[in-house]
Amino acid sequence: MRLRTMAACVAIAGMVSGAAIALSDFMSKEPVPPELASAGKWMPQGPEAPQNVDILVTLPATAWAEDAPDLGPLLQVAFADRPVQAIEPPLSTWSRNIAPGETLDFLLSEAGLAAPDRAEVALALGAEYDLRRLRPGHSVTVASTMDGSPGTVSLAVEDGVRIEVVFGEQMSTQVVAPDPEIVTLAGEAMIDSSIFAALDEAGIPARFSVDLAQMLGGTVDFRREMAGGETLRLLWREARVGEDRIGQPELAFAALDIGGSLYEIVWPDDGSGQATIYVDGEVLRVFAQPVEGARLSSVFGRRTHPVFGNVRMHTGVDFAAARGTPVQATAPGRVNFIGWRGGYGRVVEILHGSDTMTRYAHLSAVPEDLAQGQRVAAGDVIGRVGATGTATGPNLHYEVLVDGRPTDPLSDDRLAEAAESDADDTAALSRLAEARALLNENLGSEIAKTTTERL
Repeated sequence: MRLRTMAACVAIAGMVSGAAIALSDFMSKEPVPPELASAGKWMPQGPEAPQNVDILVTLPATAWAEDAPDLGPLLQVAFADRPVQAIEPPLSTWSRNIAPGETLDFLLSEAGLAAPDRAEVALALGAEYDLRRLRPGHSVTVASTMDGSPGTVSLAVEDGVRIEVVFGEQMSTQVVAPDPEIVTLAGEAMIDSSIFAALDEAGIPARFSVDLAQMLGGTVDFRREMAGGETLRLLWREARVGEDRIGQPELAFAALDIGGSLYEIVWPDDGSGQATIYVDGEVLRVFAQPVEGARLSSVFGRRTHPVFGNVRMHTGVDFAAARGTPVQATAPGRVNFIGWRGGYGRVVEILHGSDTMTRYAHLSAVPEDLAQGQRVAAGDVIGRVGATGTATGPNLHYEVLVDGRPTDPLSDDRLAEAAESDADDTAALSRLAEARALLNENLGSEIAKTTTERL
């Protein structure tokens, strides 16, 4: 009972306290000013609907048709006509010159080519170039992908020629030959000891001394007639690609003042190798070298045989040259024999008149259209240098036989007489005048003037 009375009292007291607090809060508030009350009732008005206004604009009839510039399309998009090229994978390159005793297969193996690839490359290169003619100085270049697969194989040979084998779905081969520029050069040398030393000192290709020895060896005795102080003037041609010389230089004109006489030689530019020798302005003889630019490796006379080792008569002269080098007839005549003669190997023999014959031995090949009984001119190609028969290396063994007996090819005049019978002196003298003029133009000498005074 007592507890109920106490709870009721507590509840009544709470209600009274709440009412008192509410009344106190109401009584303590101040009235709101009218301005604030109206501001609190303000609300923004909605936007008005737009009104349509018609404006009449008059423009000249030609304002856009004539006066306005033609700007064309503001944006043009060009589309490529060709598809985007595929990116080639990077290649690694290996290159090296052929050394003595090395073979193509050895170099390709060293470059990392597998045996089947080496065989295919050899067949492809061999179809364009006689691989037996490979020699030191030629180079092989192999370009391979990063996984080691061959991309291209290139063989660089003489005269700047390059044979390329390209790997792909089908292997292809191409021969790249340069297009050289032919330049004409001239030089002058003073002879003190030898022609070779004089040319070398003057910066002229010393190999020209071999050509001069072949042409004048039977006419001039260089050891006895040269006293020192002789003047040699030369005109020659070179094939160049940029600053690089392609192949070997070729003599065009030579003038040697020796023993009170002026010896001159004119080589034609037709590649025939047939040259004319003049003494004091008159034709002395016409001669075609059997192998143009070759090295005279052995002369006529007794010598120790390079194969058998005994001393025996050497019945001709030898010209060392690369296998396949063209061999030319030295005088006009008729082919008497084509075939094989023991140690001579493959041979071509040419009759010049009734008593003189020339023999060309150790040949590697003979033109297919060359036949016995056929007439040839001086400078005609009758074979290729080889090493058939008894030979230590590629060379031409050249003989001149008179009534069946061998004579020195560098001193016998019968071939010169046979060549001169077909020669035109008027044309020969015209060629000499042209050669002198060209020498004067390139060298600035007075060779023609001194010769005219002597004549």
